[in-house]
Formats: sequence, structure tokens, C-alpha cells
Amino acid sequence: MSDIKVPGFKASELIAGLETAFSKYSDEEKQKEIKKNNGIFELQVNNGKETATWTIDLKKTGSVYKGKATPKADVTIILSDETLIELSEGKLNGQKAYMTGKLKTKGNMMLATKLDGVLKGAKAKL
Repeated sequence: MSDIKVPGFKASELIAGLETAFSKYSDEEKQKEIKKNNGIFELQVNNGKETATWTIDLKKTGSVYKGKATPKADVTIILSDETLIELSEGKLNGQKAYMTGKLKTKGNMMLATKLDGVLKGAKAKL
């Protein structure tokens, strides 16, 4: 699905990579990820001019898509394009990003701490 990318966002490549990784998961691996995370992450990423929204569903479908979460997200993570890239590359720790205000959450904050593992797991699959 190339419609997952949003022009002007470096994170588009990352999200497209996540989508590819998720599509490579076997049903068993998907169920394992769903069981481990059991949540829907909505990422609201700002590049300075506009905000793009992507959803990582690790509650029901084990999928990644562009747009707001349906059903409602368990946690909404609000961050900049740059911050998401730094998190995915391991240059920035999620806790530190939260403490310094680079990352904000709405909803289940404990679920937000699992995003790091989701990014690393998907990266390993690629």
C-alpha cells in the first residue's frame, strides 16, 4: 500500500517499512505481537507545517494504516517527525522524549512505552 506515505514526512518511510514488516509476519507472529501489546497506537506526527496521523493496530488486526484509529486508539502519541525518526533509530529513548516534552501521550501511557519494542521488532523483520 503506497497510500500510507505522506509527502513531506521522513516518518513516511518508517511507517511504510512497518507496514511491510507487519505484512511479512506469519499469523502466529501477528497473534504473538497482538497478545504482547494488546493495544491500538495512534501516531500524530507533526513536521512543522502539518500533522499526519497513522495507526498501528496491535489489538485486533495487526496492521498499520494511515488515518485516525478505528475503533478508538488506546493511546495517542503526539510527536514531531524528527522525534519519531530518532526513536526508531535508537538515538532517543521514549522516556527521555516524554520527560523533555518531545513526546506527548493521551490515553494509556503504559501502552506508549511498548511502542519502542514494536518499532524494534518490525525493524528486525525487515
